[in-house]
Amino acid sequence: MTQKEIHIAIDATLSELLSVVSAFNEKEFNTSIAADTWTPGQITQHVVLSISGFVELMKGPTQHTNRKVDEHVETIKNIFLNFTRKLKSPDFIIPEPKDYNKEDLLNTLRKLKSSLEEIIETADLDETCTAFGLPTLGNLTRQEALAFVIYHTKRHIHQLEGLRTTDHRPRGNLTNQEPSSTFSF
Repeated sequence: MTQKEIHIAIDATLSELLSVVSAFNEKEFNTSIAADTWTPGQITQHVVLSISGFVELMKGPTQHTNRKVDEHVETIKNIFLNFTRKLKSPDFIIPEPKDYNKEDLLNTLRKLKSSLEEIIETADLDETCTAFGLPTLGNLTRQEALAFVIYHTKRHIHQLEGLRTTDHRPRGNLTNQEPSSTFSF
């Protein structure tokens, strides 16, 4: 993807997330539909924690990339947009089981969106981030890290939209208590 395409995708994805989160009232935002699922507030906090980590990663140390700069993008896309597969979150981005303030999270998401846009506009997206690597993919380029943000966020938008349906059941079996046959980062 070009820098412009990445910018458009980040803008569209985060704008959609902001819209979906905004649609929940405070009660819905902190209510779980089942004992083994996160509330919309917890899902939003999980996305905030994930994006925050990737912003820090992309602002951190980098090195020249000695492979195709978007080598892992398709893999990342396929992992996160496969809604039939359950994924296990690393412990450091699992949200606390508590009530969340929707407006505070929306404001944090707006700030993170601005940070991502600044990275896209000012950083070399072809460089490899070296501060942290994913267990299955290793170190990502900034372009791949942005793809991770896009597709991970799209996955949770899908989950949140499922919680907004009239029958209040998530689509695609996207609960957060994963069975043992999961893909983990």
